[in-house]
Amino acid sequence: MIVFDLECSAGHGFEGWFDSLEDLESQRERGLILCPVCGDAQVRRVPSRFGLSRAHGEPSNEEAARVLGLALQRYLAENFDDVGPNFAKEALKIHYGAAEPRNIRGFSSAQEEDLLHKEGVSFFKVGAPAPPAADDGED
Repeated sequence: MIVFDLECSAGHGFEGWFDSLEDLESQRERGLILCPVCGDAQVRRVPSRFGLSRAHGEPSNEEAARVLGLALQRYLAENFDDVGPNFAKEALKIHYGAAEPRNIRGFSSAQEEDLLHKEGVSFFKVGAPAPPAADDGED
């Protein structure tokens, strides 16, 4: 099997596994390769990042990680309801149908995470800045 990097007409990148280049082209021409993000059948082969060397001026791995982290934080902020310290409560409500299903984000204690696992609630943790400390009004 050969792994090829592919991209749909909407710019979504993904990879496909094929027996040969001819197999890839045959399936592509017959519209059998679909973008896993949007379902677009107009896909093309793109150069593999594995075989590309980094040009001067490209960001370092640290800079790329920082940019990716900021993009992830922005995506979460725009697409998930922030329930703050009520994450476990809201996740359980959604799990048991007491609240409307939706994307949520927040934080929880290790004990709350254990409870969520025991109740069969799927979630994943994303590293993020710590929530701001409560202002006690003293200066």
